[in-house]
Amino acid sequence: MLTFTDHAREMVRAFMSEGEHEALRIGIDGSPLAPSFELTLVNRTDRRDDESEVEVGDFAVLVASASMDQLEGATVDFVERVNESGFEVRPRPGAGSTTVPSKPSGPLAQRVREVLDSQVNPSIATHGGQIDLVNVEDTEVYLEMSGGCQGCAMSRMTLQQGVEKMLLQEVPEITAVHDVTDHASGSNPYFNAET
Repeated sequence: MLTFTDHAREMVRAFMSEGEHEALRIGIDGSPLAPSFELTLVNRTDRRDDESEVEVGDFAVLVASASMDQLEGATVDFVERVNESGFEVRPRPGAGSTTVPSKPSGPLAQRVREVLDSQVNPSIATHGGQIDLVNVEDTEVYLEMSGGCQGCAMSRMTLQQGVEKMLLQEVPEITAVHDVTDHASGSNPYFNAET
């Protein structure tokens, strides 16, 4: 069900050795399009009634039964970047996408698309990338990056410092902008931190 990279497995064991924990709880919040994962060390005796225990080798993982489908085929990694480090859960491609409408509609979606088409994508295209609107839930928008943006080491900064600011200025009723891109599968990132 879940795959842990060697580094993630090593880090879980290291954290467990510092205390008396014997299981890892993975909780999921947010929309299926942009879930946020919370990992917590616990004892097996702390298992909740709505949780299932998943064996992944040398430790157990506790997952709410309602979240099992979202975690099916996911990969857990421990990443260390310039400004952050920690566990990262990468859902399998397409997880949770069955409820996504093919093309968001409505006045908010139209205004977001206009900003993307007229202000954002012409600049992003110079780096071989594109940003598309994939969903709107109330006043939250979900964007997907492709081309040179998918897997680009600067994608988070581009989204937070550029795209999000433009969208909030032009469409002030937006309350959140989420990136739902699978950056791990980007095949031609514009800027790769490993080179």
